Amino acid sequence: MQIEIAAVSAVVQTYLQALFNGDAAGIASAFHPDSHLYSVGAEGALGDLPRADWLKLIEQRPSAQSRGLERNDRVVSLDFSGPATACVKVECTIPPAAFVDHLLLLKLADGWRIVAKSFHSTSLA
Repeated sequence: MQIEIAAVSAVVQTYLQALFNGDAAGIASAFHPDSHLYSVGAEGALGDLPRADWLKLIEQRPSAQSRGLERNDRVVSLDFSGPATACVKVECTIPPAAFVDHLLLLKLADGWRIVAKSFHSTSLA
């Protein structure tokens, strides 16, 4: 189990570092190509953003690192529901917002990958 904890943690840290750096390729390496991001959208509707669309947004915005911000994130919890399924809760602050992410990971033929992310953001203003 320690090996699996380390493997899942490595994927999550790859995601967090790439998010801080604005590194779309790094994020792509952590997320499965068919993954989606989910949130509550306007008027309570489901917000569903495919990975490819999210990566385009990452490429177009200035990174936290390029803005001179400090990396501010932490893993809150890591839970396994089976040998190939994990859920990780992460908190991350990238002004002007703070985020809580729930990352669903599966151990596929090529290793652990994030297959879904649900998130909530709060304005720091």
